Amino acid sequence: MSGLERGRYVARFAASAGDLEAVLALRAQAFRGGADDRDAWDDRCRHLLVAPRDGGPVLASCRVLLLPSGEAFADSYSAQFYDVPAMTRIRSPMAELGRLCLAPVATQDPDVLRLLWAALTRALGEGGVTRLFGCSSFPGADPARHAPALRLLAARYLLAAPWQVAARTAERVVLTGGSTADPDVARAGLPPLLRSYLAMGGRVGAEAVIDRDLDTLHVFTLVDVAAMPLARLAALQAMARQGQ
Repeated sequence: MSGLERGRYVARFAASAGDLEAVLALRAQAFRGGADDRDAWDDRCRHLLVAPRDGGPVLASCRVLLLPSGEAFADSYSAQFYDVPAMTRIRSPMAELGRLCLAPVATQDPDVLRLLWAALTRALGEGGVTRLFGCSSFPGADPARHAPALRLLAARYLLAAPWQVAARTAERVVLTGGSTADPDVARAGLPPLLRSYLAMGGRVGAEAVIDRDLDTLHVFTLVDVAAMPLARLAALQAMARQGQ
């Protein structure tokens, strides 16, 4: 995939050791308080970044693990935490999205995240990917902190059969539905990546995992590309065609 430009920004895959170091620097600030966030999956993934066209630090990034079919799910980052038996029935290409993060300044400009998703849409289309999945993380491992958002997920956004998802760790939280005092507060408590997934028709597993390493609580999230809202998919595809 060639670079995709929009306004002041360009989205492209990391093409050098310097690009990867810039991505890791952003991740270190986003996930580790400045400490190194490198792990064993980095060498197996492609790293998508958004940066100013005229140079400057990386403003957004994520890593993408392409899998030839659901039978390779065991090789994913998510498989450490979740059993998803239905994955093995998928014969088409899939992709795992992880470590999506934005620089603080980028949170003020929605074009940065839009461009990241448009570039991802183009890359997934080129690879024939039919499903996108990953761990969507809430900052802070205390479930009580995220209770309204978790109730909202349980009430409206759980995966249906046959997509049963079971956490593989004892530190799990079963999502249970119920009324929320303020639905707007509950929606505001959803992390940006998860909001993006849900807007594309994504659904989550019924058990969340407490991740002490990153001090997060995360849910398994799955997007069926064929079931994405047509207007959202068309908008992303239109942006993705720019520069071709």
